[in-house]
Amino acid sequence: MVAAAFIGPGTLTTCIRAGIENGYSILWAVLFSTIATIVLQEMSARIGIVTQLGLGENIKARMHSPITNIISTLLVIVAILVGNSAFETGNITGTVMGMKILFPVINHKIFIVGIGVIVTVLLFTGSYEVIERVLTYIVFVMVLVFVTTAVTVTPKWQKILSGIFVPKFEDSNFMTVAGLFGTTIGPYSMFLHASAAAKKWHSQDEIRTARIDTIISIGLGGLITMCIVIVSAAFIGQEDVSINNAAELAIAIEPIWGKWSKWLIGIGLFTAGFSSAITAPLGAAYATTGILGKKSDIYDSFFKVIISIVITVGVTLSIIFGKSPTQIILLAQVSNAIILPLIAFFVILCANSKVMGVKKNGLIFNIASIFIVLICLIICYRNVGGFLKAIIELLLWS
Repeated sequence: MVAAAFIGPGTLTTCIRAGIENGYSILWAVLFSTIATIVLQEMSARIGIVTQLGLGENIKARMHSPITNIISTLLVIVAILVGNSAFETGNITGTVMGMKILFPVINHKIFIVGIGVIVTVLLFTGSYEVIERVLTYIVFVMVLVFVTTAVTVTPKWQKILSGIFVPKFEDSNFMTVAGLFGTTIGPYSMFLHASAAAKKWHSQDEIRTARIDTIISIGLGGLITMCIVIVSAAFIGQEDVSINNAAELAIAIEPIWGKWSKWLIGIGLFTAGFSSAITAPLGAAYATTGILGKKSDIYDSFFKVIISIVITVGVTLSIIFGKSPTQIILLAQVSNAIILPLIAFFVILCANSKVMGVKKNGLIFNIASIFIVLICLIICYRNVGGFLKAIIELLLWS
């Protein structure tokens, strides 16, 4: 579920842009963000299994004074509810982009509303689990496609290895790095993972199983992300090849996949966006109901209200800013990166609480998680100005 959540349209769009603008030199950010995701998601799952509660409930329980309780509640609601509304905008926009690749003549506004209605119905009835399982299988096909394509585009392996293991910080690529962090280390996924783990595993003896599950699934997601960057970077400098989005990538790989390239990219972008459009409102609902002390149940009325808010905002903003779909998706990823340090701090706090007993964080986990937060803070600080500037430009374009 968590892996499917971060393999969305943001992953495709952000990685395509990262590969085109920075080549293989940006691959270190993919590796770091994948490792960081594994560390933070492992802690989230462990918190859920030990306490049998979601992350929101655990944060609320750690805030003992009324003032800290109110502050933490407001921070989580603003960060996750508002942040996920922006993220949902990117998911819905990406879903429509996938359909536009396959059927260029469709009316995007009607389709946006249709996607919103379908996602709402699926979540309200609870049948989203079946749909998400099917979509996950389809996204897995994209794994095979991009791994195969990454090999067949004859990339430069020496530069790939250098890009993975030799970090390069440049002022020009901080927004790109933030986007890669935001599309991989999803703040709402931590709430989703903790709640899902609490429902799936009920014994502390199962923590090792959950850890292996986390490493494999997120590691696979990181491989997808890296392959997309590699495929895009392989076309740098080639004549008559211009790639700025998924549609243009489909054209670029036509020599390899022929007429199937359009269907592979279109279906992949659609299914990735649709699956993320399902999990984003769900994660926001778990976070908000948990921190407010409400019932975290898909059939609860307040839980449904939160889902409705996220989907409605996502649909509305997708219609308003539909002329700049790629920009919307990229901004959604950067907004995720900006709120990430705050949510990561709460995860570390809960993973070190007394209620965790012998399963609380050890020295290695604390060092790794604090290092991750510090890096994320630097990325966040360097991107606030660029993020606000990009929002202003988006408003002016629309």
